[in-house]
Amino acid sequence: MMLNAAWLRTFAELCRTGHFTKTAQNLGMTQPGVSQHLRKLEAQLGHPLIIRQGKGFTLTAAGEAVLQLAQSRREEERQLMQALQTDDPHQGDVRIACSGSFALPLMPALLPLMQQAPGLSIRLDAAPQASVLQGLHEGRVDLGVLGHDPAHPRLDARHLGQEQLCLVIPADQNPRPTFHDLQQAGFIAHPDGFGYADELFALNYPDRFTGAEGLHQRAFVNQIGQIPTPVVQGIGYTLLPRSGFQTHPDRAMLRIADLPHKRHHQLWLVSRKDRPMTARVEGVARLVAQVAARLALSEDAGMGHQDV
Repeated sequence: MMLNAAWLRTFAELCRTGHFTKTAQNLGMTQPGVSQHLRKLEAQLGHPLIIRQGKGFTLTAAGEAVLQLAQSRREEERQLMQALQTDDPHQGDVRIACSGSFALPLMPALLPLMQQAPGLSIRLDAAPQASVLQGLHEGRVDLGVLGHDPAHPRLDARHLGQEQLCLVIPADQNPRPTFHDLQQAGFIAHPDGFGYADELFALNYPDRFTGAEGLHQRAFVNQIGQIPTPVVQGIGYTLLPRSGFQTHPDRAMLRIADLPHKRHHQLWLVSRKDRPMTARVEGVARLVAQVAARLALSEDAGMGHQDV
C-alpha cells in the first residue's frame, strides 16, 4: 500500500503548526480540505492519527509513526533537490561498460579520481560489445565504449580515436613472422581471438590463411589480463588490441609484430541522450577520452603505421 504523498504532507504540516487553520493557510487550502486529507489518511491506514483536545490535539501511537515517516520522506526530498542543484562532481555513482582490453588501462586511470573523491562510486564492467549496447539502452550504463557508432536516435556517440589490433609475439622473435612461423608457434586463443584472426590474418596472409578454424591452437585463456602470459614464456603468439598488450606487466618481454597492413578498431564514447551528463559523469568521460588518446600516442611513439 502506497500512502498518498499529498495527505502525508498535509499531516506533517498539521503536526508542525498544531492548528488546522494555520495549516490550511500555509498550504493554500481550506480548513475542511485539511480535515478531509486527515480523514482519508486515517481511512487508508485503518487507525486514528490524532486525539482532539478542545482546539488542539495529540498524536496517537499510529500518528507518531506516520509523522516520523512523513518527516523522513520530506528530508529525502530535500536531499534529492539539493543534490540536483549542486551536481557535485565528487559524489554519486557512475557506471561504465567497455571491452576487457580497454578496461585494463582505464581502471588505473580512474583510481586517482576515486582516491580524491571518497563519495564517488564507479562500477566498471568488462563486457562484449552487444552487452555494452544493451546496457546503454536499458539505462544500466552511464557511459559505454564501443567499436562503432551505434547511430541510434536515443544515443549520443563521440569518436575518441582508434586502437591498433596487434599480433603479439615474444620479444626475441623475428618481428616479421611468416604464416608458417605462426603455425609452428601456435595460437594462444581467447574468446575474441578468432574474430581478430579473421580480421588481421586475412589482410596480411591472404594466400595462406583460410580461416580461424584452421589455426594451430596451443592454449585457450579466458582471463584478459593473462592472455599474453604464455607468450612471455615463449609459447605461441596471440592477438589483442594495443591496450591488452600495453598493460601487461611483462610487456618488455613481448613485441608487436611488424605487419605490412595494420588493422584498427574505432573507439566511440556513447551515452543516453535522455540523460544529460551530470558533473561526475562528465569528469569520468574526460578520463575515458584521455585513456583513448594515450593509446594513440603510444602507437605513434612506436613503429609507423598504415591504416586500413
